[in-house]
Amino acid sequence: MQSALDPAGHEAQELYLLFLGMCAGGAVVFISVVSLLIYAVHHQRRVHSDRVVARLILWGTVTTVAVLTVLLTFSLALWPGLRPVQAEGQPAIEITVTGHQFWWDVRYQTPDGQAVVVAANEVRLPVGERVFLTLESADMIHSFWIPALAGKMDMVPGRSTHLSLLATRPGVFRGPCAEYCGTSHALMAFSAVAMEPAAFTAWLAARRMPSPTAQAAGLQAFLSNGCGGCHTISGTEARGKIGPDLSHVGSRETIGAGILPNTVQSIARFIKEPDTIKPGVRMPSFRMLPDEEIAGIAQYLKGLQ
Repeated sequence: MQSALDPAGHEAQELYLLFLGMCAGGAVVFISVVSLLIYAVHHQRRVHSDRVVARLILWGTVTTVAVLTVLLTFSLALWPGLRPVQAEGQPAIEITVTGHQFWWDVRYQTPDGQAVVVAANEVRLPVGERVFLTLESADMIHSFWIPALAGKMDMVPGRSTHLSLLATRPGVFRGPCAEYCGTSHALMAFSAVAMEPAAFTAWLAARRMPSPTAQAAGLQAFLSNGCGGCHTISGTEARGKIGPDLSHVGSRETIGAGILPNTVQSIARFIKEPDTIKPGVRMPSFRMLPDEEIAGIAQYLKGLQ
């Protein structure tokens, strides 16, 4: 799920080729140096003429420059594929990802810039179609990285950085935060789900509608305990902007930003003791609530498909 050596995207494939090329160039240099070292150790000791010394220096200089030139040319040739830019007028899916301590806000946008779907801790993209991401930070420097799809990109407060992705095969891939950002930095991950274009279009259309649920008691418990002050659930009175958007949360791969499987038991556990699961998280614990009430809220959230 998280390997730069198993590329599933165009940019990751270019990085993989660059890695192989650098390894090959490094191997040439290593073998040459070791060979010269072995020769120097085992060769009969004698004084070489100035001409031989000059030839050795020339050979070493030419070889070094040649290897570095080849590697530089190779890397520059791959560069356009590593950081492709969006052509003017080119239709594209645009996604804005904002890093928070310690979760990810994800917003899918139409070409006019209006947000059509708001999600959290999960990025979905169609296979074979280029996606352009705008990366931002709400607090400190984070780093967005999906090793199987592309290289990493920093998210700097007050600035917007950009990344282009082109998935080449469907799958679910893990993305970590690659810049230390606090106590639970290692517990800040997300899922990247590459889908067939038709499935992605259907998913996007479904996410624009409020998620259906029959757990009225769970919704009432969610609202009465103040959860709606921090979280938004489309189609309800919950309109909080502090924490992740929980609309359709039941359909996500994980909860807690990639650290727990999305099950009723995991949701209940996170509600009860978020500070134990993810130290430094801003969400307060709800240990004071009866287990039955926590279970009702968890079942309601899991039902938001």
